[in-house]
Amino acid sequence: MPILTALIIGLVFGTGILVSGMANPAKVLNFFDVAGTWDPSLAFVMAGAVAVTTIGYGLVLRRPRPVFSETFAIPSPTAITGRLLAGSAVFGIGWGIAGFCPGGLIPALAIGRTEPLIFLAGLIGGLIAARFIQARMAS
Repeated sequence: MPILTALIIGLVFGTGILVSGMANPAKVLNFFDVAGTWDPSLAFVMAGAVAVTTIGYGLVLRRPRPVFSETFAIPSPTAITGRLLAGSAVFGIGWGIAGFCPGGLIPALAIGRTEPLIFLAGLIGGLIAARFIQARMAS
């Protein structure tokens, strides 16, 4: 049952990405082009997501426990580290260059264009490179 629930949640998320137009990299890139063809719709999508999440957390955390687990898995606050800042910067740069983020990539694969596949190859390459660098730094 938890896998079916995850599938349904993923389908709702992907549908939201497609309906909002965020699977279109031009729409995302236009949000970052404040001096040119600025499109504020990404800010509205984000605000809507924050509102839904805030309401959802408020409702869910009133329950004694999750439906498919014994306890809630809520991360504890952690310090801002160089690793976190570097990862955030790489994410932001990649999003600004490509117009895709990993969450929006999966629904974008369904639009039948090559750009999401190229981004996916770069994403996988970046993950492999990051693991390689981490292993080298640890030894």
